[in-house]
Amino acid sequence: MSNVNCPAVVKKLDKTVVNRIAAGEVIQRPANALKELLENSLDAKSTIINITVKNGGLKLLQIQDNGTGIRKEDLSIVCERFTTSKLVQFEDLNTIETFGFRGEALASITHVAHLTIVTKTATEPCAYKGLYEDGKLKEPVKPCAGNQGTQITVEDLFYNVATRRKSLRSPNEEHVKIADVVSKYAIHNPTVGFTLRKQNESNTDVKTNINSSHVENIKTVYGSNIAKAIEPVEAKDETLKFVMNGYMSNANYPMKKAIFILFINNRLVDSQALRKVLEQVYSLYLPKGMHSFLYLSLKIEPKNVDVNVHPTKHEVHFLHEDAIIDKIKNSIESKLAGCNTSRIFYTQTKLPETKKEMVVRNVNNSTEHTAPNYLVRTDPGSQKLDKFFSPNVSMKTESNENVTVSVETKRDIKLTSVLNLRKEIEDNVDDTLKKILQNFTYVGAANRAWSLIQHETELYVCNNAFLLSEMFYQLMINNFGNFSSIKFSSPLSISKLIFVALEDVEGEESEKASIADAAKIVLQSKRTMLNDYFSMEIDDKADLITIPLLLDDYIPCADGIPSYILNLATEVNWQDEMLCFQTFCKETANFYVYEWINDNNVTEDDNDAPVNTNLRLFIYFISLVNSICIL
Repeated sequence: MSNVNCPAVVKKLDKTVVNRIAAGEVIQRPANALKELLENSLDAKSTIINITVKNGGLKLLQIQDNGTGIRKEDLSIVCERFTTSKLVQFEDLNTIETFGFRGEALASITHVAHLTIVTKTATEPCAYKGLYEDGKLKEPVKPCAGNQGTQITVEDLFYNVATRRKSLRSPNEEHVKIADVVSKYAIHNPTVGFTLRKQNESNTDVKTNINSSHVENIKTVYGSNIAKAIEPVEAKDETLKFVMNGYMSNANYPMKKAIFILFINNRLVDSQALRKVLEQVYSLYLPKGMHSFLYLSLKIEPKNVDVNVHPTKHEVHFLHEDAIIDKIKNSIESKLAGCNTSRIFYTQTKLPETKKEMVVRNVNNSTEHTAPNYLVRTDPGSQKLDKFFSPNVSMKTESNENVTVSVETKRDIKLTSVLNLRKEIEDNVDDTLKKILQNFTYVGAANRAWSLIQHETELYVCNNAFLLSEMFYQLMINNFGNFSSIKFSSPLSISKLIFVALEDVEGEESEKASIADAAKIVLQSKRTMLNDYFSMEIDDKADLITIPLLLDDYIPCADGIPSYILNLATEVNWQDEMLCFQTFCKETANFYVYEWINDNNVTEDDNDAPVNTNLRLFIYFISLVNSICIL
């Protein structure tokens, strides 16, 4: 009676089983077998390679080249495992640059198919033929007729591995995979002529000429449309010891199916990491669901590449992989960014009926001019925008008092607190956002609170109040001590302004009067500093004479003056110099966007109301202030 607790007996597998297992790892389908044979032909310095297949390579897979051939003396062992002319010791893997270096391909094929080799070298008078099975010659090598080079014929692939044969797809689908392998090697090796055809058929599935070019072969394989849409791309780095060359489709030619061809040291491989990174880059430029064409050839220092990590050599590992991928990504991105100049976008707008006064015709030269009010600004860098206000700017207060604007001579401010505030802005700048806001096209207003702008091919929605408040704050810091002023024709009482600001605030009149008196005392005590640094003049009677002008030709909304004065008295930190300047500038910036802040406080029903025409100043402001840093 057997003991169920006894361990199983360890047995050594039969050699035939071992070889067939190994063969299944290297030769997974006909396309894998062909890839191994193609690489052997390229290693043999072939310039012409002809491939013939039948039933997707399962019945027949034949490759013929005009390379150096195989010596007669080597035919007896050429199909044994681990026989190779490429390696002597393991360290040779550090400098290996050839394809079939491990001597497994031919041996693996002989364990799952019938293999015949006919070969002739330049020094031998005739060709020699060998028939192989399970890595061994079935009979002695025989002389025969043949041209220089090697012809390898693989018949009945997986005849003795029924499970593998049944798991494969239809012959047509296997043929497509074979054609894909041939096509990719043809693109990478334009000096070699490749031909692929089905047995007993005159038409070829792939045919490229000797001494062609990458572009010509891409055109032959994938069509002229792709060939017209590709452009060269390259990258290199002496420190990382790599060079990349290739071709990429531009942003104007999206495809429904991605084509990614990657060769590392002339070996067809795949890199999921590189593929995903480049897909993310293209996703920013292509419509959703569309893909790109990429053919990349990387040359990496052989000692930095581990080619011995997968039986089919489909995967490789190399040093500095992340850094190299990042370099390639940057190169692709810069090319795609350059493509933006050729991108075309179409819009359709329902226009009103044409009026005679919209077009002015010059009878002498028949030149038509569009009326100024129908011109569209498309390039903010051209600085052709008409001024929104005339030089004689005026503002009405609640008492219908007019104001005038005065300009002061610029002086150099070297206060440490101000210099620190400027440095804080520079240190926190977002270069991407700064680039967008300095080079954009104004599209229009989404509603009273948001505007649409376009930068290159991207459309952005912007919060008017936030951006303009930040802009005015930075203007305050950058122009500190050098402000023009807005002067009221009649002084405005600070106490009365604060009472207006507190109208909607609950509380006793005595409390409001107390707040107004305290605010008046604070501001009047700081009037010398306010006048010197901010051009805000307050007289002996605590009346407001002037306020700072931050941007030429623009006067802020007078309705915001009461709350502005109240906030200066209550929200500014008057104890610390740097915080005082910072908070004063922020309150002034908020005053300048008073009407935009009010527009942000609209209900959903109000969003569809007519857009305030002053929103068009949004493009005007940002376009004029190119010297500031937008955070």
